[in-house]
Amino acid sequence: MKTNEQLRRDVQSALTYEPVLRSAQIGVIANNGIVTLTGTVDNYQKKLSAEKVAKHVKGVRAVIEKIETISDDTIGTSDVEIAEAILQSFQWNWKIPNEKILIKVENGWVWLEGRVEHNYQRVAAKNAVGRIPGVIRITNNILLESEFLDNLEKGNVEQSLKHNWTLDAKNIHVKVKNNKVILTGSVDSLYERTQAARLAWRAKGVVDVENKLTVDFADDIY
Repeated sequence: MKTNEQLRRDVQSALTYEPVLRSAQIGVIANNGIVTLTGTVDNYQKKLSAEKVAKHVKGVRAVIEKIETISDDTIGTSDVEIAEAILQSFQWNWKIPNEKILIKVENGWVWLEGRVEHNYQRVAAKNAVGRIPGVIRITNNILLESEFLDNLEKGNVEQSLKHNWTLDAKNIHVKVKNNKVILTGSVDSLYERTQAARLAWRAKGVVDVENKLTVDFADDIY
């Protein structure tokens, strides 16, 4: 069984050995499986990397991310410059239908709105914005408007889950309602919970995924 201090050390160690985070100043607080990340990084992508690393640590049940983005690029970068850089990035990325996405920037905080046909397009847009200097936060409000609305089948989602080696899907139950996938049941780690939702999104016709999976740990934290 892990104590809160043991879990804190495990997460801190994982962050330390992540190459892109070695220069970052990230603090970790652990309480009954809930890990809070604090501190500062110099770009938005490092915030995402820290969260991803923490989710992979055994014993982590939830991650609260309170990391701030502070860098020389952030200071003095105007919202207009950020918006122009985003638009240029979208134009060079074949995955992003830039004509369907509306951008709003306020004090380094970027909002994305619009409708796209596939989830990978929504993800690509957010990832592209995260690489722009000066961006401190992203709200992705892009909606899906799938061209496969009549073809979503429960079996396709189940096969996607079962055939992925990173996931033990025996205790995952799938329900499909109006092109929305609802996942229930239990998994062994927070990473598997996130991975299950990611795999469900890959099925054609999915416009929303509601992840109700619980994490069932063999090790209790005290």
